[in-house]
Amino acid sequence: MKPSEPAKAGTFASSVVRRRVLLGTTVLAILVTIAGLAAYLTRGDRTPQEAGTPKSTATSPTSPAPTASTPNRRAGILPTPPKTHDPIAFAKAAAAALWSYDTRTSSQPELLRAMRTWLTKESKYADAASVEALVPTPALWKQMAANGQFATATEHEGHFPASFTRALQTDPGAITDAYLYAVTVSGKQSIAWKGSPAGGAESRATTLAVQCRPSRPCALAGVLPAVAP
Repeated sequence: MKPSEPAKAGTFASSVVRRRVLLGTTVLAILVTIAGLAAYLTRGDRTPQEAGTPKSTATSPTSPAPTASTPNRRAGILPTPPKTHDPIAFAKAAAAALWSYDTRTSSQPELLRAMRTWLTKESKYADAASVEALVPTPALWKQMAANGQFATATEHEGHFPASFTRALQTDPGAITDAYLYAVTVSGKQSIAWKGSPAGGAESRATTLAVQCRPSRPCALAGVLPAVAP
């Protein structure tokens, strides 16, 4: 390893931390009026959110087949953001996209590029690192590709966390700066691979920060570090 490499890694890590702190600060301070969701997300007894990063094998019960009404989640199709002004509808689509992949038809860099198109163009609010952390690493992707592994997703429900709703009721004008919404989505990820077309299914849940300005369709700001009820 070259002497300069550790310094570069440290600089990158610092940048990621600063970006995540900015997203967390924005969502908590602007959307949740500082107290409610902040208290929830920083509690030490919270279980980390169920990440969308797939396993290299699966032994779960037989999974349901994806439906034709969810084109972004079908195997082999790279996810594209819907043009909607509804933060819950957008968050559900984004969560399903983050829980889906197909190593048979696309590469890891292609999936990364696809997910970056979901991010808000306002760099001040875009936490790309929190989104990219849910995409399999190149090493894991290579291992899964050898088995022809793919995953589809179905979102069951999406809602504004209770703390977020209370904060908006207390101060409705707090959202009119960044127009960031916290949305919690629950669903199921179905995994299959070569020789096991039925695969298995696992429940998923995540809380996302979605930006929906009145003048343009919603975009993804990032993924929060814990699931908010």
